[in-house]
Amino acid sequence: MKTHIHTTSVRRHSLATKTNLTLSALTLALAFASPASAAADSDLQRGRGPDLPLPVCEKIDVPAGNRLSSHVYALGVQIYRWSGSNWVFIAPEATLYSDPCYETEVGIHYAGPTWEANDGSAVKATRRDDCTPYRGAIPWLLLEATPNPSPGHGEFARVTFIQRVNTIGGTAPAQAGAFVGDEARVSYTTGYYFYREEKD
Repeated sequence: MKTHIHTTSVRRHSLATKTNLTLSALTLALAFASPASAAADSDLQRGRGPDLPLPVCEKIDVPAGNRLSSHVYALGVQIYRWSGSNWVFIAPEATLYSDPCYETEVGIHYAGPTWEANDGSAVKATRRDDCTPYRGAIPWLLLEATPNPSPGHGEFARVTFIQRVNTIGGTAPAQAGAFVGDEARVSYTTGYYFYREEKD
């Protein structure tokens, strides 16, 4: 008696296997990234932003007149949807941490794009520029905060600019989707640096 195997099931199994391999590679990459993360923490204590690969990432430097106010580590997914011909980016979905070991949660990151701290403060931003220093990872970004009607107080209050740097993973799948509307959730990590005007 023949056994019929549904093609979609095989593809899903293949995709799940690839996801597990991606997560393993991501874990390994994070282990090697720890020294850089420790250096980033030191930069925050000195009020200094990240070291950018020059000249390729010079354009994502933050304009003068802004100072570093916060640095967090994101661990989550970039969500894509298959249009029938290509993967379309939908939104990020990540948890934000105060440490590179992902132990202390300080907020979340979601569509908008929006960064929301546990203290209730939040910021939305739009892409101003980007660079891609390394293959196989989503671009590094310079984002400009959109006007906030109630600036208030808190971790992400009065933010003017955000940098996304040190990205690992998050790129759209190379494999086509199984059907129109198929969703892919691709693991990624990154560091976000938040800035305020120097007078704040």
